[in-house]
Amino acid sequence: MVCRPGHENNPLEKIRHTCAHVMASAVQELYPGTKVTIGPVIEDGFFYDFDVARPFTPEDLAKIEAKMAEIIKRNLPLEKQVMSRQEAIELFRQKQEKYKVEIIEGIADAEPISCYRHGEWLDLCKGPHVTRTGEIKAFKILHAAGAYWRGDEKRERLQRIYGTAFESQKELDAHLNKLREAEARDHRRLGQALDLFSTMEEDGAGLILWHPKGGRIRKVIEDFWRDAHVKGGYEIVFTPHVARRDLWKTSGHLDFYQDYMYAPMDLEGVQYQLKPMNCPFHIKIFKTSLRSYRDLPLRWAELGTVYRYERSGVLHGLLRVRGFTQDDAHLFCQPSQLESEIMQVLDFNLNMLRTFGFTEFEIYLSTRPDKSVGSDENWELATGALKGALEKKGIRYEVDPGEGVFYGPKIDMKIKDVLGRSWQCSTIQIDFNLPERFDLEYVADDGSRQRPIMIHRALLGSLERFFGVLIEHYAGAFPTWLAPVQAIVMSITDAQEPFAREVHAALKQAGIRVDLNVRSDKLGSKIRESEMQKIPYMIVIGKKEVEQQTISVRSRRKGDLGALAVADFLPQMLKEIDEKTC
Repeated sequence: MVCRPGHENNPLEKIRHTCAHVMASAVQELYPGTKVTIGPVIEDGFFYDFDVARPFTPEDLAKIEAKMAEIIKRNLPLEKQVMSRQEAIELFRQKQEKYKVEIIEGIADAEPISCYRHGEWLDLCKGPHVTRTGEIKAFKILHAAGAYWRGDEKRERLQRIYGTAFESQKELDAHLNKLREAEARDHRRLGQALDLFSTMEEDGAGLILWHPKGGRIRKVIEDFWRDAHVKGGYEIVFTPHVARRDLWKTSGHLDFYQDYMYAPMDLEGVQYQLKPMNCPFHIKIFKTSLRSYRDLPLRWAELGTVYRYERSGVLHGLLRVRGFTQDDAHLFCQPSQLESEIMQVLDFNLNMLRTFGFTEFEIYLSTRPDKSVGSDENWELATGALKGALEKKGIRYEVDPGEGVFYGPKIDMKIKDVLGRSWQCSTIQIDFNLPERFDLEYVADDGSRQRPIMIHRALLGSLERFFGVLIEHYAGAFPTWLAPVQAIVMSITDAQEPFAREVHAALKQAGIRVDLNVRSDKLGSKIRESEMQKIPYMIVIGKKEVEQQTISVRSRRKGDLGALAVADFLPQMLKEIDEKTC
């Protein structure tokens, strides 16, 4: 167990690191025979994996937390102990800690082994830690989950306990409030409550069923996406869901991505493969004719559904699925056009994300990894173009060394939601590899044949994941332009039904997504139901409204707007929708 590199001198990391040790020792005090594995510090907390006879219950977690408080109160010193590799193996064999032995056996012979002790409990660890357990002032056990040893589902099934710690109780309380808010915004719960989507757990885990209301939002997103691309100089393409397996051999996906691809299908003696990516199809379109430098850049965009095999343990609502629609685009350009194309993509990307209500971003420039293909010259050209575009746009970014893909460097963009959580959505990747593998060429201005540069680009990432992020960002209360039901017309009594139907028809004719509730329920019940469905506008029709031919409007954002004529209300609402106010 080690702290994350680069965080060794962070006081909070030391507290959380020590807290993980305290938790593991508490578990072994309470449940003798439990074997410990690893327990790293993670963002906002820590976890530890245990090989235990049965899953932990909520009652167990409460006992573990109480035992941790006891150990912390003992104010035990954290003491470092260094030994040889063989001494460490013998020590942990005597303690019957087989997972620790396996870890040590994977360490080089000459490397000294360090452990940390508090009281009688000892853990294999590089540190660092706080000096005494009493320095832990505020901690909380969060929940338990299943895990596999070393992430391999063929290995031992373990129990993982998550926890967190802060330097003060005030900071911990603020974090726990944030977690409660995140739970209330969980897209899976809201998706069910608002009738937006469901997952096919029995007939296809990781596959999404979009319900009519979710489908309305998806259509709005797709229409906006396509219109924006056409205005931005892109052309829309459509490609199949399957292709001969040979295509994926040529592209290299069978070499680099096969673990995430589904098994091939045999059709008339030929093997076909569900697509995990759209890029080979766009390349095939490029190759249907000889292109000229005058044709470049070519910008082709597709909302292409792809299929990737994900382990069942990592599936998570809309955020991790097996079939999803990627908002994909591929640009083919000359080297001299590369930087300007990236600048245009950056503008396009930020404008689109801001339209959906995201204003804070984390941007990373990921550079050449150890294992890569392509010449030094190409890598320098690509990395320089990405860096130059970011700097000319005045965009703040961090360098993520060695985290580029094997075929080229990239820019990754994370959005921050209303709770400050980061979500990976957008990516801009430069690729010299696929044009080489598919032997792409264009005729240059001097008549020679040259290789185009390919840019892979996704803005939203996938519609499913982005929709999940939107649900949580807005807690299901979507802005009017995105809301599946933008307004609802409600009558107070049966006598107002004819006029309520007239108003409903007028709004619908104007293009408003509007519902009608003329049931004989009490008005209070109708209002509560509409509030639970988070509808932006409620329009109430009573006796007075019929007499005056007006509507009483209640806005989710602005409150009671009073009595208005339909002719006065409609332009206001249509303006809000047209401007995509968030």
